Amino acid sequence: MSNSKLVLKEYVTESNEVLLYTGHPNLELLEGLVHTPGDVWHSSVEQGLKNCFQDIKYQTAVYWWFLNDFDQDTCVNWRININAFVIRKQVWDLFKDSIFNYENIMLSGLDFGFNLLRYQGGIPLYVKGLFVNEEQANLKVSSKDRYCFYLKNFKKHHSYYMLLRQGVFKFFSEFKALKAATVKLGDVKGNVSLNVPLRDLEPLNSKPTVSLVIPTMKRQKFTELLLQDHNEQSYLIKEAVIVDATPEDERDSKYYQKENFKFDIKVKWQTSKGSCRARNEAVNLCTGDYIIFADDDIRILPDFVENHLRFLQTYKAKAANGLDIMATNQSQDLSDLKQRLEDLGKKRWKGGVSQAFSNANSIVKRSLVEELIGNDVNFDGGYGEDSDFGLRILKSGHAVMYNPFSPNLHLKPPQGGYRFWGQQSKIIGKKRKKQPWELDKPVKFITPVPSPTITYGILKHYKKEQIKEWRNKHFFIYLFKKDKKTLPLRLLKLPYKQYQFSKSLKYAKRLIALGPRYK
Repeated sequence: MSNSKLVLKEYVTESNEVLLYTGHPNLELLEGLVHTPGDVWHSSVEQGLKNCFQDIKYQTAVYWWFLNDFDQDTCVNWRININAFVIRKQVWDLFKDSIFNYENIMLSGLDFGFNLLRYQGGIPLYVKGLFVNEEQANLKVSSKDRYCFYLKNFKKHHSYYMLLRQGVFKFFSEFKALKAATVKLGDVKGNVSLNVPLRDLEPLNSKPTVSLVIPTMKRQKFTELLLQDHNEQSYLIKEAVIVDATPEDERDSKYYQKENFKFDIKVKWQTSKGSCRARNEAVNLCTGDYIIFADDDIRILPDFVENHLRFLQTYKAKAANGLDIMATNQSQDLSDLKQRLEDLGKKRWKGGVSQAFSNANSIVKRSLVEELIGNDVNFDGGYGEDSDFGLRILKSGHAVMYNPFSPNLHLKPPQGGYRFWGQQSKIIGKKRKKQPWELDKPVKFITPVPSPTITYGILKHYKKEQIKEWRNKHFFIYLFKKDKKTLPLRLLKLPYKQYQFSKSLKYAKRLIALGPRYK
């Protein structure tokens, strides 16, 4: 269902890029915008759309980075004002027929931007001052439109959950709206199989230097495999910085002999505790223009580094995640990686803004890493540091791109790694070793669930009402997404589960009070 009332004007840049627009943009800015990662640009924040349509929290809870808008002059933002935006012509031609006719045309713009960012590999960017004389957007979303959005973009059970969350007094009117939306929508669904084509990688026009960071623990053999893969790269790194927390009596320096490698090797034997501290210590030793963050248990193809650099140059970006492929066993090698990529076929080739961040395979300009200081060590001993770092990049106004040209094979051996320390969190009683996030209040006989560091990340980045919705959905899923036969048992366990959740919140709030730390 396309919107026949939408008429776009054309602008051709000096580089012969054809742009289409609605509203009254500052045309002088368009020459620069085509040389950004963006596919669409708008100024919706000034037009009253900042953080609008919070109803998506019933589906995403706090598990989507883009639930809230970022406070930067230029940043990733899907809340497009359909009456005032600029778009690359080739992107518009691809998606123009998928714009859905909502009762309020403003929701059509939000739907378009949401799908572009979340499902279709597109890059919508907010640009302050691009549109300065536009009317304020009038976004009053009817219940029918809200359910149309949900039915079009999510599985049906999310609509039913949202219906329940409206409360008893609204149930019948909401149910009526759901039925009306079902009739209106018919068989229309979001086209998640349609993607913005990847740009052709440009040849490198400079010779940036690259540092490789590998935190490791009890996995020296696997680390050596990765270093050997870097020996075979078409574009050699300048240095590998290894922070090794292997206990002293288990270390073997033969794995890091400098004469075996074509690049410099810097080894720091870690005495602090945690992978966040390890990466921060490594960053302090890096001298390259870019930093590749890697897990110690991955394998890479010979064009891995070159493709990361070419990808960032092509998209004019400063950060990217590579394609992370999980091995079926720890003995697999590069031939298995090639086969897995072949099996993926066209599914591999989807780019856009990354929906997550992984320290297993990522590249970030060193100046940006230094701007962010590093990893927040409050996450040590738990989980969530990757997501926190990626979200902080986005909040600084940069896009974290997704790069399918630089895949890795993730071996995931069952022994070793920094999770060796984290495994203590499953132990209770006197045998348990205190985790960093416990501070001066060690866990005794009841473990907090979820991991307090996960909860800390959520408290750090999301709003009070969104956290409340996360808790509601957490227990809803616990009760109703498992075997119905065991529901009575889960109901009996519910008070205990709620106590565990409250403990997780208490530990997380203590970390919030402490504030982010980088040492």
